[in-house]
Amino acid sequence: MQTKVLVIEDDQLMAGLLAEKLAKSDFDVRLAADGEAGMKELENPPAGGLPDIILLDLILPGVSGFEILAKIKEDERTKAIPVVILSNLGSREEVEKGLKLGAESYLIKANVLIDEVVKKIRDTVAKKQLP
Repeated sequence: MQTKVLVIEDDQLMAGLLAEKLAKSDFDVRLAADGEAGMKELENPPAGGLPDIILLDLILPGVSGFEILAKIKEDERTKAIPVVILSNLGSREEVEKGLKLGAESYLIKANVLIDEVVKKIRDTVAKKQLP
């Protein structure tokens, strides 16, 4: 069974690159173009169910990534889903805030290649499945 990845990313080029690379790496990819779409996806999951992992941008129109992360971790249905932040925000305070809110890891877009993002997702899912 394919690992389901929800990518919440408003930059269409970045979202497309991520979706293409993840799909080629045998992930089932769902895209949400903003925070509201991401939250709708989690509140009313499609037939395949909730995602196994979420890749979350922080700078989004409408609802910020920090708000989404807080909601994910407060909800009994979604709090166990690992969240990997992928953002341009990279100050120590922002990284600490993301991790404190419950993100599994924090990647800064300018410092990471798409292949490294895919590896982080694969490693995070593998770690979650260990007893």
